Amino acid sequence: MELDPRYDHYDYPITSPENQSGHAGHTTKEQEAQVFQLRMALEQAGYRDRLDTLTLLRFLRARKFNVELAKQMFIDCEKWRKEFGVDYLVRNFSYNEKPKVSEYYVQYYHKTDKDGRPVYIEQLGKIDLNAMYKITTAERLLQSLVVEYEKFADPRLPACSRKAGKLLETSCTIIDLKGVGLGNASSVIGYIRQASAISQNHYPERLGKLYLINAPWGFATVFSVVKGFLDPVTVQKIRVLGSGYQSELLQQIPKENLPKLFGGSCECPGGCALSDVGPWQDPQWARPPKWAQQQPSQTIVNEPTRTIPAHSSQPAHTPSATTTAAGGHAHAWSNDKDAPPAPAPAGL
Repeated sequence: MELDPRYDHYDYPITSPENQSGHAGHTTKEQEAQVFQLRMALEQAGYRDRLDTLTLLRFLRARKFNVELAKQMFIDCEKWRKEFGVDYLVRNFSYNEKPKVSEYYVQYYHKTDKDGRPVYIEQLGKIDLNAMYKITTAERLLQSLVVEYEKFADPRLPACSRKAGKLLETSCTIIDLKGVGLGNASSVIGYIRQASAISQNHYPERLGKLYLINAPWGFATVFSVVKGFLDPVTVQKIRVLGSGYQSELLQQIPKENLPKLFGGSCECPGGCALSDVGPWQDPQWARPPKWAQQQPSQTIVNEPTRTIPAHSSQPAHTPSATTTAAGGHAHAWSNDKDAPPAPAPAGL
């Protein structure tokens, strides 16, 4: 795979362990030509950021290597990033209320699975919206979610790749449904659909495995509704499990890396949910993220003839939690103010 020295500045392994067509190190000549075509088309449209080979390959895989569709997906994503203020947020967002929010909405990265990928955990049954909104806002919850997506891409994945000695581009996600009953299952379905939308639209090809555990009776049937909105490849990555999930989780995640709550043996001081422990915290593998080292270059908002400087101040407009996270799709909650942000399975 030929790299472009203008954009491809990697300090970690760039060969995918999966011998699958279209993945780094396993591309055909035609696919490599499509990377070149996509980059050239985006350059001609005025884009300069995020044109590295690994990023373009993810967008191409997400659109079955249709260059025009991948180009539109990239442009739509850049427009969303501009409107949401992603580049500003990842550098400046401070989530001081997280410890208190975590008492009601638990979401965190914690160590790695047996393939070396970051493990991401959510506990949906603990959500208490009334309590959460006394501490923070729906807007800040969504902003924190997007910042975590960005930090997942860098520095978490590069650190994991260095430690594993191979390119890692995806996560292993656990969503705990304990406490979710059939009475609010439709809301959880909307919640998962929301996560799928933001992942597929803006962070493609980021999900390795997704375990939905402690699924209530009948949830698997209700969940089948979601499959209609997901790519078949994505559906194959998802496992819906009841209360007897421990043995399957331990097949994928080392016992010492899995929190004791889920059948592992890890008991981090202060609690696993706030530890953020993983290779990204280890000086041997961690490096400063690219976004912390440089300001983004000039980009455009889906207007090839107009150039707009990238964020140097706070974004003027932040879309509502529901419409942004859902990528324009309807959400199960009746009011935007009642809708929590999407869970972050780090891309599909």
